[in-house]
Formats: sequence, structure tokens, C-alpha cells
Amino acid sequence: MKFSEFELDPRLQAGIVAMGYVQPTPIQVAAIPEVLAGRDVLGVAQTGTGKTAAFMLPILHHLLDGPRGEVRALVLAPTRELAEQIHQATRDLGRKTDLRSMAIYGGVSKRPQSDRLRRGGAEIVVACPGRLLDLYRDGDLDLSQVETLVLDEADHMCDMGFLPDVRRILNKLPEQRRNLFFSATMPPPIRRLADGILTAPAVVTIDRPAPAATVSQSIYPTTEGLKLPLLSAILEKNGHERTLVFTRTKHRARYVTAVLDRQGHRVAELQGNMSQSQRREAIEGFRKGRYDVLVATDIAARGIDVIGIEMVVNYDMPDNLDAYTHRVGRTGRASHTGEAVNLASAVDTMLVREIQKELGSPLEQRVVPDIDYGGFNPHLRIQPQQTGAPAPRGMSGRSRGGRGPRRRAPRFC
Repeated sequence: MKFSEFELDPRLQAGIVAMGYVQPTPIQVAAIPEVLAGRDVLGVAQTGTGKTAAFMLPILHHLLDGPRGEVRALVLAPTRELAEQIHQATRDLGRKTDLRSMAIYGGVSKRPQSDRLRRGGAEIVVACPGRLLDLYRDGDLDLSQVETLVLDEADHMCDMGFLPDVRRILNKLPEQRRNLFFSATMPPPIRRLADGILTAPAVVTIDRPAPAATVSQSIYPTTEGLKLPLLSAILEKNGHERTLVFTRTKHRARYVTAVLDRQGHRVAELQGNMSQSQRREAIEGFRKGRYDVLVATDIAARGIDVIGIEMVVNYDMPDNLDAYTHRVGRTGRASHTGEAVNLASAVDTMLVREIQKELGSPLEQRVVPDIDYGGFNPHLRIQPQQTGAPAPRGMSGRSRGGRGPRRRAPRFC
């Protein structure tokens, strides 16, 4: 199928060509006709599947008819980076039109945002919920003309505690509107929210994308105390390859960045306590090659779109398989080769088995010969979980991100 078959306005077709889009992704094929037809849509799909164009192209097509200077489409996103990414994609897709988009989020001065809104500066607003409510309470934002609402990555809004703010925003919107709802997962709070705002929605479900075949994946069995020496050795071996390192917390991102900086690496951090200008500088520096290494948390990294990342290192393994796939998907893009390296300790055994089951083969296990492993045996093997076999002794049946009691972690076996 080709984009021309959607019969979008020629000005949007020009934007599609300018962005280099050739063939629509599965979610675009499934969602664009439904949005063009005016239906509510419930989309279950991961980041990186092409959701932004799936909802924004038909929104732009619809907005071409109608007034200017009023906020007619509202997109809610959980992070500043994702809001900025959606805003930039909207500008690119609509570059041949006179429609205007703006991004609203905290961490930057509110005054320029309020001034532009008061001047009627955009038909499309892409916003994080907190700052949006601030501007509404100040009387700077009129939501009475919103025709389309998009909730993107709703499950992450739930994770970050935004659902009360989202509900407050819903109460301020016109009852007659179109609703587009996208989430990677559907936990009960998200399902209840979707059921409460969607009317006879078209349901679009896209399976979780597997990591690209061009990405090699390996594991370095380790202990907590060995992670930094291993990371340093891996980075030293790979020279100046552009590397994205994931940590579990803001504190760990800051600490790892400081250590690598002292070792002489061109490194930047990306975590939630940084100002928006600092976060933008880190991403742009990484994109333009001023930094070879970016150390980031999952939340801060959501929305990063950097081509040419040669390696992803999971300094801390993620909480679940979806998060792992999202991280690994940052490398090996556009048919380029990439590498995913996992520093896994014994508490990660269950997740590693899930990854191996998903891949259908064991991860290659590696050691660094020059590292002093002390009393730890880095040649311990992690065997794939047998079908129907019980969870390893000492582990609850929940994922590492669950709220069950913490128990003694298993050893590699």
C-alpha cells in the first residue's frame, strides 16, 4: 500500500514526500482510514511503530477546513521529549499548509507559551498535562473549540501519576469531539479511562515489534559491583561508537555519567531532574556527535529519535520485556547494524529468560578477560525457562516492576 491511496490533501502528500516516507506502517494502514472517517480509535501499539503520523495526518487533513487561530486539536503526552517530537513531526508533515502547532510543557518559562496562546498562535497543541492545566487556570488557554483529543502513551501517563490531571482536562473539553487513544499496554486504570471517553471505537492492535534482525544481542553476567568496570571496558573496546546507556534511576544516571567523564569519555546525562534546556542540549549534543555516550533513564529517554546509535547498553536491566524491546529498538535502525549489551545480575534471571524465549534462542554470553571478577564466576549460564516450569525458587510470579514482596534473588543456573 502507498500513502497516496489514503486520498489525503495534496499539501499533506507533499509533506509525506519531504519526510521521506515511502510505505505506511501497519498502524498507519489500520488507523488512518478510521480517523479520516471520523471514528474514535483505540490503538494498542509500542513507541516506534509510526503512531504520530497515524493520527496526525488525518487530523491535519480535517483541520484544513475550518477556522484558524483557535486550538482545534489537543495531543497529551507524558514527557517533554515526546511532546517536542510530536510537535516537530506535526510541523514537518504540515509544512505545506498554514496550520500551526506548538508544544507546551514545564521546565521552561511559561510566559512565551502564554503570550503565543493569547495571540491565537496554534490550531494544534501538543502538551504535558501539568503545564496545560497551569495555562488553563491562568486564563491563557481556551479549550472550548477542541474537535479532536489524542492521548498518546497513556500507560506511561498512568505510571507517572498523570491520570488525575488527564481527567481534569477531559472535564474542560467539549463533549462533542473525536477521541484517539494510544497505549502500549492496557492495565485496568487505562482500560477504565478508555472506556469512559471513547464511543464505539475502532480498535487497532499492533503486535510488539521484535528487535531488528540487524541488532546483535549479548549478555555479560555480573554483580552490582562489577558493572562500572565492565561498562568502562566495553566502551573502551568500542572506541567512539555512539552509545546509549540505560540506568534505572536518576541518581545512577548522574553517578555513571560522572565516572565516565572522569575516565575521559565524551558523555552526557539525560534524566528527569534536569531543566528542559539541559535535556535539549544533551540530546542535540549526542545527535550531532559532541558526545559519544548518553546515559539516560527510561522516562527521560522516551521520545529520543537519534539515527546512528551503534550500541545500547542496559547498565540496569529494565522491568519487563516491552521496555527491553523499546530500549533495544534505539539501535539497528534503517537497516544499519547495531548491538545491544546487557549487564545482568542474578536478579535479572527471569527477565533474561523471557527475552530468550521471545528471541527463540539464548543470548550470547560474554566475559571481559582483563576484569578481576573476584569470587564471581562470569561463565554461569542462564538457561531458557522450560514451558510450564515453575518460576525460579525465591522469585515471585510478578515482573520485577510489580509490588509483590521482595525475596531472595536466584542464582544463575
